[in-house]
Amino acid sequence: MSKRQDIINATLDLIDEIGLQSVTIAQILKKANVGSGTLFNYFSTKEDLVNETYSEARRRMGRSLLANYDSSLSVYERLKHLQLNRLRFGMTFPKEFLFIDSYSYSPYILPELRNLDETGSAAETLSVIIQGQKQGLIKEMDPHLCHQLIHGIVASVVKGYFIQRYPLDELQEQQILEACWKAIKL
Repeated sequence: MSKRQDIINATLDLIDEIGLQSVTIAQILKKANVGSGTLFNYFSTKEDLVNETYSEARRRMGRSLLANYDSSLSVYERLKHLQLNRLRFGMTFPKEFLFIDSYSYSPYILPELRNLDETGSAAETLSVIIQGQKQGLIKEMDPHLCHQLIHGIVASVVKGYFIQRYPLDELQEQQILEACWKAIKL
């Protein structure tokens, strides 16, 4: 692993452990086992580092959501696939998932990074929702709101899973996907 990646991983770990506002450069340096020159060789400020950490987490989530995606499936099947991948991303990469979920609306995150939603997996999700609306399958409401509703369901469930409120087996995963569909279908 590169020193740059060590720094990003240390930042993610510390944000998960103590929260973004409490993380200091000194803590990051110690956790990543690098000197300040190394950190500042890659990142000009703490804000730059946090935004790059966020950007990497979002790209990883986007790739995960589109893994094995088949655009020829029905609207229902494509939406289920995307949300199952979101659920599994959260279960597999809890630090990244919580960081994205907790800080997407933070003033710390640059607006252009928040708008990563408009490309890749989010764009595909919105496209599926719009197609579903045109086919009379999904409620006529702002597609972004539909997307937020189903994301909120998955995020809430994943957070409950993290605190071991319940296990998530295959049956429960399917029930969650059905709940997402029912939240937005006509």
